[in-house]
Amino acid sequence: MFIYIINFMILTKKKLLIFALPFLLFSCSKNDVVESISENQLYTIPYGNFEEQLSIYDLNNVGSVRNGITMRDGFFYVTDGNAEKILEMNSYGDLLTLFYNEDSEIGELLDKSNRKDESIHKEISYPFDYQGIIAVDSNKVIYTVCSLPRDRHEQSEDGSVLYSQTVLRFSRDAKTIDYLGQQGPGGTPFPYIKNIYITEKDELVVVCTAADGLIVYWFGSNGYLKYMVPITVKDAPMIAAEGESSEVYLTIENVIPDPSSYKLFVNIDYYTSYIDEDSKLYSGVNYSQTYLYPFNILTGVYEDAVSIPPYEESFVADYSKLVYKIPYDFLGVTKNGWKFFIIKNDTGFDVSIIQSENQRILRRHFDIDTKNTLYYTMSLSLDGIITALYLEKNCARVVWYRTDSLIDAILKN
Repeated sequence: MFIYIINFMILTKKKLLIFALPFLLFSCSKNDVVESISENQLYTIPYGNFEEQLSIYDLNNVGSVRNGITMRDGFFYVTDGNAEKILEMNSYGDLLTLFYNEDSEIGELLDKSNRKDESIHKEISYPFDYQGIIAVDSNKVIYTVCSLPRDRHEQSEDGSVLYSQTVLRFSRDAKTIDYLGQQGPGGTPFPYIKNIYITEKDELVVVCTAADGLIVYWFGSNGYLKYMVPITVKDAPMIAAEGESSEVYLTIENVIPDPSSYKLFVNIDYYTSYIDEDSKLYSGVNYSQTYLYPFNILTGVYEDAVSIPPYEESFVADYSKLVYKIPYDFLGVTKNGWKFFIIKNDTGFDVSIIQSENQRILRRHFDIDTKNTLYYTMSLSLDGIITALYLEKNCARVVWYRTDSLIDAILKN
């Protein structure tokens, strides 16, 4: 049963909801009643190949879905990696700017239509491949992850790491464009990019995967590298085993920068081995607990950790009740220090919002139609607003959850 739970966690993080359906076969219940937050649907996006549509090809294939969303100051940026375009939209769903690859299908359609001068929105072409990950700074400069052609890939000296991605940086007026690598503009390509973030100082932070953990590249507002920080398993804090015969294992699940200081928040899940009572042999590992460690970039020291309570599911089978603990996904950090954790379940999402300084924990639930939602992607603004793009059977929906209002109400009391 433990292996089944772990498979659920992995598939959830890939964000294809249809794979979570086997869990609906179980009878389950929650220990606590969690207050719900209503979604605010802003607009829908139809499927298709035109500029104001999303090109969705095969939702059954995890690798084929390359969509992302972020929100900045009430403007929404939706990436369509399949069509190699970015849609800048307002809160009513009006297309303001279309960024597209002129060699893509949408580029060919625009050339054939010959109506660029008649369009009520801007259309700006860039010859690059969009991967779905996107961030925007306070000056509306856009950052998006791009894959390089194979002939521009590089490898590490030992051949174990492939450097194949860059970050495209451009202004919405199309006057400034460059490609950021490990050292800055024109630098060595990155290894696989897990995510990118923008701080309050408009500094870009790139988090990449590595064989033994994650690597963080922190850039100044001028685009040049300030800090390169490897977050490795061998250097990560270890917890004590529960018994002499058990062993502890850890996984570095995520690293997210503090928007306001030179710190990283390192999310680590710990697992302990267990012994079969009959055979007296090691039989597997169980999830133990999650800690969030602030890592001070300036001193290179892990600071005091915060324990993150896990999500619990109760299953009834053979007249017995089994409770399974599952770690949350680390979604992001707001500028006032609230950490957001989220997990998918059979009715939507459970969100745990934590402020470690004052030891406050808020738990909320988002209801969604899981049977009709095939894929999702979310982002957290610095102000604490969760924006989501739901790909459903007939169209895509853009919604937001005003968790910032919830936090403001807590702070006033």
